[in-house]
Amino acid sequence: MVSSVARWAPGLVVASAVTLAVTALAVPRLHARDEVRALWVVRTSLTSPQAIDDMVTAAQQSGFNTLLVQVRGRGDAYFLNGVEPRPASLSSQPAFDPLAVTITKGHARGLAVHAWINVNLVAGTDVPATRGHIAYRHPEWLMVPRQIADDLAALDPAGPEYLGRLTRFARARSAEIEGLYLSPATPAAVEYTTSVVRDIVQRYAVDGVHFDYLRYPSDDFDYSRETLRAFGQSVTRFPDRFRRFRADRLTALLTQLRKAVKIARPAAAVSVAVAPDPVEASAERLQDWSAWLNQGLMDVVCPTAYTTDAAAFASQIAAAQSAAGQHPIWAGIGAYHLSSEQTLDNIQAARRIGVGGIILFSYDSLIAPTRASGYLSQLGKAAFSPQF
Repeated sequence: MVSSVARWAPGLVVASAVTLAVTALAVPRLHARDEVRALWVVRTSLTSPQAIDDMVTAAQQSGFNTLLVQVRGRGDAYFLNGVEPRPASLSSQPAFDPLAVTITKGHARGLAVHAWINVNLVAGTDVPATRGHIAYRHPEWLMVPRQIADDLAALDPAGPEYLGRLTRFARARSAEIEGLYLSPATPAAVEYTTSVVRDIVQRYAVDGVHFDYLRYPSDDFDYSRETLRAFGQSVTRFPDRFRRFRADRLTALLTQLRKAVKIARPAAAVSVAVAPDPVEASAERLQDWSAWLNQGLMDVVCPTAYTTDAAAFASQIAAAQSAAGQHPIWAGIGAYHLSSEQTLDNIQAARRIGVGGIILFSYDSLIAPTRASGYLSQLGKAAFSPQF
């Protein structure tokens, strides 16, 4: 699977040199009326009313029926009066509400709108300038890697060196670590994250909530003093218990988030982006999504199978489908670094496997200048024609 660092990097968008031949590449439809045809929409496409109008129009005219819009990217709020600070990109438009505009325009065109929320990842390798950001307000809530845990244990979290060490560690490993993560093992951090989600679902008529980065960066995290204190045992003597403890805390976080969503909006779908292989997800990210399904914590599982290999994609989605059983699956396709033919092949493979829908990452990459004019429209026409 392509690293999630690549998912956000606009420079990694690979253009297709091939103009779609709609008739030749059209993909057979299965249960079209029930099929979810979704786009992940990165927050950079939510910075003006015109950009949102263009996005909604393009999605609807291209045959998509669902938008997953990133309203919390890095501990920020792409909506009004949120718990967290608004990003700098919206500073000149104090009355503009990206989420409200997307819901209004999307619903008017018959599109479902889901709030896409990055859960644990709250900052990149460069912390936002605003001092209201959670990384500044509560650095003690951030996950700590094992490699520098002893050094950080000797520092005051409120001092500048503590956050500086964490940031430098992430920056030096930016190919593997996206940035700074809040810990699910810290009760105060869990309540904070839950309050962010609760605020959104109480005030906005979203059709669903999509959780991303609901995981640890790797098994090397979280060795923060708060987590070690909560564990209360020797990590060296009981490594398996410590792993289970951290995984259970992540499950408890999802339990809290789902409860917040369902209390405010019982009909809203709760979906989670996960690594396709549940064994790998649990071993490497402590993301025990098989248990999440068994406990009824997800309405939809979204395996992000971003491989460029067609056979590997089919294998990953088939394995995820098998693990999910009767639970709905939306297959995540890394269209940002695929040719049009590869994207269509993956859509067709996912349909043959019998998933409930597909999600393309991402709208932003599919309208990038490096793509041919009208690329998204041609791709949608090939994948979804005839319209229903």
